[in-house]
Amino acid sequence: MGQVQGKIAIVTGGASGIGAACAEMLAREGARVVLTDLDDARGEALVERIRAKGGEALYLHQDVTEETRWQEVVGEAVRRFGGLHILVSNAGIGIMGLTVDMSLADWRRQMAVNVDGVFLSVKHSIPAMRRSGGGSIILMSSVAGLRGSAGLAGYSATKGAVRLFAKSVALECAGARDGIRVNSVHPGIIETPIWEKLPAGLAGGRNAPIDAKQLAAAGVPLGVAGQAQDIADGVLFLASDASRHMTGSELVIDGGMTAGRPGSIAAR
Repeated sequence: MGQVQGKIAIVTGGASGIGAACAEMLAREGARVVLTDLDDARGEALVERIRAKGGEALYLHQDVTEETRWQEVVGEAVRRFGGLHILVSNAGIGIMGLTVDMSLADWRRQMAVNVDGVFLSVKHSIPAMRRSGGGSIILMSSVAGLRGSAGLAGYSATKGAVRLFAKSVALECAGARDGIRVNSVHPGIIETPIWEKLPAGLAGGRNAPIDAKQLAAAGVPLGVAGQAQDIADGVLFLASDASRHMTGSELVIDGGMTAGRPGSIAAR
């Protein structure tokens, strides 16, 4: 307990899934957390749960693509809690579709949330972190940011951009000697509500939501989907001083997906 005691954190997309797990974990470990989302009901409910367990949290409605709102969110975190030390830029969307079938509107919407939103989060958090004496920026990428995938070209483009953006900003902060570290996290197939929002037309022509467990059984070497808590554990590590010598790095939590295909030869 207390791995981020006394720190102030912002978690975007914090109302459910990975974001909610990160917000709860950081609060449990002593951080005061500002979580933002578009889902006000879930966001407020999560804040109540955190407070009921003795944590400190605040929910703010936020569209991460709006720059003025970023100024307000960071300003409110500083006003209410006194500074900023941790940013978990987690908000994102996934739009499946073959490149030739994807509309420019969908391409731009996905870029706006997954790339522009991350850029704005970093741009407006760094000055507050510098005034607070440094901190940790954690950008949520994906295994899709490490390798290609048919039907996910647009999504992969956004997550690859996040990966290299993290490295470049890490070098800028290191050069400034401002005490800010920047790393990216790359989840594989994680069992969260996002799968219920993706169409399954590309997977066998079905119209039912994608089953993450089935997908993991077929494509993850460990054979099971990860849980949001698995990602939150990694985020806590990057947010804490335990990772004080890590910056510009990738934390891959994917059950072995990027390692390769599991072999059939038994170990001897």
